[in-house]
Amino acid sequence: MARTRALKGRAGPPFPDPQQDAPAKSAAEGRKARFERRAEPRARRSFPALPAPLPLARFRAAEDLSAAIGLWIAFLAGERRASAHTLSSYGRDLAFFLDFLTAHEGGLPTLGAIAALSPADFRAFLAKRAGEGLAPSSLARTLSVLRSFFRFLERRSLASAPALHFLRSPKRRANLPRPLLVEEAKATLAADPGRAAKEWIGKRDAAIFALLYGCGLRLSEALGLARGAAPFGRSLLVTGKGRKTRELPVLPVVEKAVADYLRACPFALESEGPLFVGARGAPLNPRLVQRQMAALRDHLALPESATPHALRHSFATHLLGAGADLRAIQELLGHSSLSTTQRYTAVDSKRLIGVYEAAHPRATDRARGKWP
Repeated sequence: MARTRALKGRAGPPFPDPQQDAPAKSAAEGRKARFERRAEPRARRSFPALPAPLPLARFRAAEDLSAAIGLWIAFLAGERRASAHTLSSYGRDLAFFLDFLTAHEGGLPTLGAIAALSPADFRAFLAKRAGEGLAPSSLARTLSVLRSFFRFLERRSLASAPALHFLRSPKRRANLPRPLLVEEAKATLAADPGRAAKEWIGKRDAAIFALLYGCGLRLSEALGLARGAAPFGRSLLVTGKGRKTRELPVLPVVEKAVADYLRACPFALESEGPLFVGARGAPLNPRLVQRQMAALRDHLALPESATPHALRHSFATHLLGAGADLRAIQELLGHSSLSTTQRYTAVDSKRLIGVYEAAHPRATDRARGKWP
C-alpha cells in the first residue's frame, strides 16, 4: 500500500508506456528496476524504528467523528510537527477514551454525543484509567490529549466540550533527575569493551555512552545518527524532539570512542545508513543499549537509577556544578523551555548557594564582615 501511495503522488504515469519505451527493456533490466523501486522505501526508513500511528479503524467512532479524528492527526503531524512517538501515544489515549464512551453510552460516539458529555463522564473515564494502574503523570497526559482534541474541534467549529473546563489535572510528583556521580560516570565510560560478547560490540556501546555523557544526547538521538553524520570534528548536528536541530561541541574523547568503534565494526556502513548497528548489521535496538547498561550497573555496583538517560542527566548536572550557564545548558540539551532545565538546579543546591553568596550584595557584605 505504501508503494501504491508513493506511485500515486508522482507526476505522470506510474510506469513507462510500453509503446513509447523503445527499445524495450530486457527481462533482467526489468527485474533490476523492480528491485530498486522496492529498495527505495528501505533507504528512506528512519532509525531506530519509529512507532506507527494508529489507523483510523482503531478508533471506535461514528463516521463524522472518525473524519474529525483524521483531520486532528493530520494537524498534529503537519502543523504541529509532532513526533511519531507523540502521534502514537496521543492516538492510544484518544482510542481508550472512545472505547470507554462506546461502552458507557452503548453505541459509537458521534460529534454531537461527545459535545454533550458532562464533567461526570470525563471523571468516570479518568477514574477507570486510574483503577487500571495509570500513574498520575499518565492521567495528566491523557487529559491533555483530550483537551488538545476538543480544542481542535472547537477551532474548526465541529464541536465543543465545556465540561472539560471544570476538570483539574491530577497532581504530578516532582520527579527530579537522578544523575550519576562524576566517578560513576567516568567508570561507566572506562568499562572494558572486552566484557561484551564481541569486542566491537563493546566499543559500540562505549561510543554510545560517550555521546550520551559527553554531548548530552538522548538515546534516540544517538541511535538516530547516520554514518555520514559521525562526530568527526568540533561540532555535531543533532535532530531532537519536534524535529528541532541543534549544534553541539564534540570532545576529543567522544570523537576517539566513535572512531574506535568504526575501526572495529565488521560491517560496511553506508553514509545514509545508521551509525550504530546490531550484531547482524541492522539498526540498533534501544533495548540492547539499556540491557548493556543494566549489565554495567551490576558489574560496577551502580545505583538502580543508572540508565542510559541518566548519563544525559549527569551531563547537565556536572556542567551546572562546574559553573556552566543555565541558558547554555538549555541549548545543549535541546529543551524548548527553561523551566525544564531548571530542574537540575534543585539537584545541585550547593551551586545555588555558591552563586547567591558570590553575587548577592548583602551576601558579599556579610562575607567581608560588614554586617552580622
